[in-house]
Amino acid sequence: MFDDIRPYNDSETSMALKRVSASPIIDPISEFIFPGKDPELLREQLRSIEGVSDFQIRIMSGVIASIISQTTDGVECEGLEYFRRKLLLLSNHRDIVLDPAIIQLLLYQHNLPQSEIAVGDNLMVNSFVEDLIRSNRMIKVVRSDNPREVYTTSKVLSEYIRTKIASGESSIWLAHRNGRTKDGYDETEQGLLKMLDMSGKGSFMDNFGELGIMPVSISYEYEPCGVLKAVELWHKMVDGGYKKAENEDLTSMLTGIRQPKGRIHISFCRPVTEEELADADSFSKNDKFRRLAEIVDSRIVPAFKLWPNNYIAAEILSEESGCTMEHEAAGSSKIDFSEFYTDGQRKDFEEYAAESVASVSENIDVKQVRHLLLTMYANPVFRKTGKCR
Repeated sequence: MFDDIRPYNDSETSMALKRVSASPIIDPISEFIFPGKDPELLREQLRSIEGVSDFQIRIMSGVIASIISQTTDGVECEGLEYFRRKLLLLSNHRDIVLDPAIIQLLLYQHNLPQSEIAVGDNLMVNSFVEDLIRSNRMIKVVRSDNPREVYTTSKVLSEYIRTKIASGESSIWLAHRNGRTKDGYDETEQGLLKMLDMSGKGSFMDNFGELGIMPVSISYEYEPCGVLKAVELWHKMVDGGYKKAENEDLTSMLTGIRQPKGRIHISFCRPVTEEELADADSFSKNDKFRRLAEIVDSRIVPAFKLWPNNYIAAEILSEESGCTMEHEAAGSSKIDFSEFYTDGQRKDFEEYAAESVASVSENIDVKQVRHLLLTMYANPVFRKTGKCR
């Protein structure tokens, strides 16, 4: 029933990685991840892999650690003490590859069982990528514009997730919305929660209690693919929609891996409690899911780490638009977050924003893209500290 979407098992992984080792793509991958080393060493490792855990321990842990070392200023996390059972890690989503990959490395480094990872089939752009992804505990999420197919595939995915968690076999990582958050406004989709409920056999409380929802909040100092996300938003705003170019998802995957990301913070939040599920269950049918989404967001938004860049972007937008922050006691006042950054950090961020938008093509409104890029950084501040008006 689940063969089309489940990760590869040990024997399938061994065969898949032998296919991967024969690809010429291994040469540039090896040079980026292990600079100066003979690519044949990586090929030999891939050919010798005996199963999923062997692959993650011997290769993937080193690959992700290398990416972190080369492109970040470190990863910090909190909340690992909440891993007392198999859980549904319901996470905000900023980077196609690195969000779940870094989480897997953290779990491995702290001697905790790694989770399976739900990813859209749009990322499986060719057999090489699919072999890598499905060898790495990744579940294929089938995406479609056909309503009947969406219903069928959603039901299968829901049943798979529930089976793995309820049986105690594995935790699952799942983005809390469809695709990456591109405007910096993290919000859980009610439709996703309804999908999860499709496989439940009991009450609302029983169904979600069985899943053990742990909200996860991921924050990057520099947004992966920041200007690419802003350009996509601009196209949607101007053209009323956006059609991805061929191999655009692959480009985003590689760009997110290679770009400098500064510091990264991951918060594993306190799982949703029985009392909170009871609170959501007290609402009418559709409002149950709205309330549960609010509960998840009430963990993710406060746990999001605000960096100097976030405060700087919020302040720049306020200076350019004249907006203020609403404060319960003091009324409205000019935004001033200067206590959270230095003059040097503001200069660096302004240069980053200018360089980012300078790379967009001539037929795109650079000023609007810059505004969208700043908004991407500023929205987490506005959500946590007040409304800009």
